[in-house]
Amino acid sequence: MHGDRRDRVQVTVRIGPIRYATATRFGTPVRSLSAESSGQICPQPRSRLDAVMGPPLDAPPQGEDCLNLSITTPALDDGGRPVLVWLHGGGFSSGAGLLDWYDGTSLSEEGDVVVVSVNYRLGAMGFLVADGVSDGNLGLLDQVEALRWVRDNIASFGGDPAAVTVFGQSAGAMSIQLLLDHPERLFRRAILQSAPHGVAPLTRAEAAATGAAFSHLLEGDLFSCSPAEILAAQAAVARRHTGVAMPFRPVATPWKQSDLTGVEIVHGWNADEMTAFGGAREEGLFAGHDFTSRLKSRGARVFTYYNAWRPAGSAYGATHCVELPLLLGFARAWAGSPLLGDMPWEDVDRLGRQLRQSWISFARKGIPCAVDSLPVTWSTAA
Repeated sequence: MHGDRRDRVQVTVRIGPIRYATATRFGTPVRSLSAESSGQICPQPRSRLDAVMGPPLDAPPQGEDCLNLSITTPALDDGGRPVLVWLHGGGFSSGAGLLDWYDGTSLSEEGDVVVVSVNYRLGAMGFLVADGVSDGNLGLLDQVEALRWVRDNIASFGGDPAAVTVFGQSAGAMSIQLLLDHPERLFRRAILQSAPHGVAPLTRAEAAATGAAFSHLLEGDLFSCSPAEILAAQAAVARRHTGVAMPFRPVATPWKQSDLTGVEIVHGWNADEMTAFGGAREEGLFAGHDFTSRLKSRGARVFTYYNAWRPAGSAYGATHCVELPLLLGFARAWAGSPLLGDMPWEDVDRLGRQLRQSWISFARKGIPCAVDSLPVTWSTAA
């Protein structure tokens, strides 16, 4: 593999396209892989949160050859650095780990850590349930396969496979909730940002009904139809759906709740999450007090945070996604984002440095450090 080497090292790893198949390796690579440009991202509609975050700038091309991950590392050596693996949000219908919003350069440089950003399949391509086609959760299994790849390969990129922290926001955080029960212990620590605790995985019957409606719109032609036709049918199904959660999302997994002794977890939420969704009121959608108790009862050590940072000039306050530019991305990626209001990037970056240090501290030691420059309140589960 060869990639881009500058003051840091960043490469993109690609896996390959087979519609509705699980993302397991089917052969050993036999040639050198060029990683000098970004790979594709999963075909997707415009995000519902464009009005809040702004549209992504310089987004990679869309296509089904989208199972890519990006690695940002200080050096290709045997440094044994902590690894942070990012799972993006977007309601399981939009987003990508390869978007510039989620560039991990600042985290990597400031913390001497390896940052991995993961793509996974979205919408019907990732979460369709249809007899003879897909049993669902393909996007979730993409994440599992990415974490296995990290376990098996990250030492070649300066990372320690025994020191993996997975962190994710919104749909990415909901994914982590499910991955905590995976029979393989694929990470040591987890950070859940604005997990939608009020959204349950679909039952198989609910997902099958959605899949049947989707299949009917495509006249049963689920394999040869184009990505554009898939997105059109997906949109038609979504228009009949009510509520904040999207109709294509994970179904309940067969994984049994595991003992979480020795696992350290951070989870938290923002003060004004629902302003991103038109101010809708859904009690308990993001606040996770019961979730904290359940994790603790399973043996996990849990830290919670409450973020009340409201950027000057923003109409959205401490909204859903507001912490993202404090952690990831760079000036151009977040230029003109409505959620940042009138805040100059220099101020965002300065404030973000402390929050990044808190995430880095957790990845290194299992304990987040205090954040003095932001109105972020921490607590430890008793």
